[in-house]
Amino acid sequence: MATREHLSVEDFFSPPTRTQATISPDGTRIAYLAPWRNRLNVWVEDVDSRRAARCVTADETRSVIDYRWTDDPRWLLYTQDNGGDENWHIYRVDLDDPSARAADLTPFPGVRTYFELLPGCPGKAMVGMNRRTPELVDAYELDIATGELTLLAENPGKVAGWFPSRTGDLFAFSLTPGGDVELSTWDAPQQSLRCLAVYDGADYTLSIWPMMATPDGKGLWLGSNRHPDRTTLVRLDVATGEETDVDGHPTLSIDPMGALAPVLPQPLILSQRTGDLLAVRYLGERQVIRALDPQFATVLENLENLSDGDLAKVSSDDSGQRWVVSFSHDREPGVTFYYDHSTGESRELFRPFPHLNPEALATMSPVTIRSRDGLDLHSYLTRPTGVPGPAPLVLLVHGGPWARDTWGYQPDVQLLANRGYAVLQVNFRGSTGYGKDFVKAAIGEFAGKMHDDLIDGVTWAVEQGYADPERVAIFGGSYGGYAALVGVTFTPEVFAAAIDYVGISSLANFMRTLPVVARPHLANNWHLFVGDPDIPEQEADMLARSPITKVDRIRTPLLVVQGANDSRVVQAESDNMVGALRARGVDVEYMVKDDEGHGFLNPDNVIDLYRAVDRFLAEHLGGRPEGHAA
Repeated sequence: MATREHLSVEDFFSPPTRTQATISPDGTRIAYLAPWRNRLNVWVEDVDSRRAARCVTADETRSVIDYRWTDDPRWLLYTQDNGGDENWHIYRVDLDDPSARAADLTPFPGVRTYFELLPGCPGKAMVGMNRRTPELVDAYELDIATGELTLLAENPGKVAGWFPSRTGDLFAFSLTPGGDVELSTWDAPQQSLRCLAVYDGADYTLSIWPMMATPDGKGLWLGSNRHPDRTTLVRLDVATGEETDVDGHPTLSIDPMGALAPVLPQPLILSQRTGDLLAVRYLGERQVIRALDPQFATVLENLENLSDGDLAKVSSDDSGQRWVVSFSHDREPGVTFYYDHSTGESRELFRPFPHLNPEALATMSPVTIRSRDGLDLHSYLTRPTGVPGPAPLVLLVHGGPWARDTWGYQPDVQLLANRGYAVLQVNFRGSTGYGKDFVKAAIGEFAGKMHDDLIDGVTWAVEQGYADPERVAIFGGSYGGYAALVGVTFTPEVFAAAIDYVGISSLANFMRTLPVVARPHLANNWHLFVGDPDIPEQEADMLARSPITKVDRIRTPLLVVQGANDSRVVQAESDNMVGALRARGVDVEYMVKDDEGHGFLNPDNVIDLYRAVDRFLAEHLGGRPEGHAA
């Protein structure tokens, strides 16, 4: 075995030195996240001067993960919740007054908010907020300077979410009683919705995202699943309801990941100044960006020449000349550059993890695995450096399940590879990005063919000589945690160890305990794919697919991890599983963090988690934990 550098858990999971950089609209300053008292906070520095950067937020309890410049260079906005409860508040930072504390613009207990800036309405933002009633989100206009909130639209009872045009035209997406998706425009004088189009709710889980108003407010850009194997971009005319094609890749779907959260690279790249569509991201084994604007095509070529990774976060000033961009890469995570198109100047701004030597990290390789019933499972294999033959394998299962694994740096993957494990990530049926037929192949297949896909991945890795069949672990979070529990209840003979991280043990209890604001969304995803727990026959089927009803089958060593404030998969999901096992006299490891929600965020908790993972897998798979040289 070749010698490899043995890295610590802290090397992988300590906060980045800097990350998530963006340039201000006037092109004079760069903001980014960096540690302050071991929590990520927002820092700002000048683009061209040598003045020291300064920290402009002061959150010492929980890292900031989402911030945005406003059109006024005085103000920044960011969101923060309380201990992972996902009741997001909107905070304003005054960059002209370094001594001022951030102002909570939505200081309402138990209320969940989100916002969209209105570039065509200087100093304004649209805020969605369930202050009036927990089940319904209303739309407000926020005056950023004063903090004044003005009601724009009271939810008539069916709106699942609001989104604006740049100039404040208001649109809504709603769910019909049958679970279909209705897009509407808000008639302010009449205080009512006007329907624009209705789409099959079965497509909602994977389609019509992205969903965004055109700059003039006269159209909506939507993802379209006219093609069963890929998602393209169309424009829906607000006046006529007519759809026209905007762009599509001959084989790939629009990148589905950016629709999940504003901190991820967005599928549509827009002009900062005008909001015009510059390019569309598509995702296969790697990312493909199609430029739709000739001038941006030149910029894009120069940006992509900065790294052999995939272009990730992109921001520009209003002129479209100054850019700050980062890259996804399997072994050089988050390298960030400044580029001035007017001069051709470019320079590396920072590496978030400068202590990580790319040569010490493992390569992530795209692979395609054939399922037992003939589907192509596009997957990723990371083999430990210097291990030529079969290695212990960790099957790492993504959450969602309506998401997908992608190529790029993941600290958990690299930690596992560094310890001598091969890591396999399977995009099982139900994963997004491979067309609607691939997603719909998961209907009724929880703990069925979805799990078969994972087992087929393990079988493939063994047959290819990558994995030792006697030393296979399954590890996942959220849906991946459910998959881990399914693994040790439905196929316990396959796995030597399992880790359930904020996973579902009872499908029925999971649905009944979701936040009330999320329940209108159940009809076209969880109810369609799994069932409705209020229908006795369907609840019985759900329980048959739930690990909590098959605890007596577990013989695999199990580590369970949970956040006490998790609003999606409540702590009872883990408590009940652990309690049932301990009642049988089965020893199960259980980690609960009182200040975390659906996935750990605070660095000390993350480090505790992966120290436990490191030790647990070393005990049961025979890897090299912390403190053992390679």
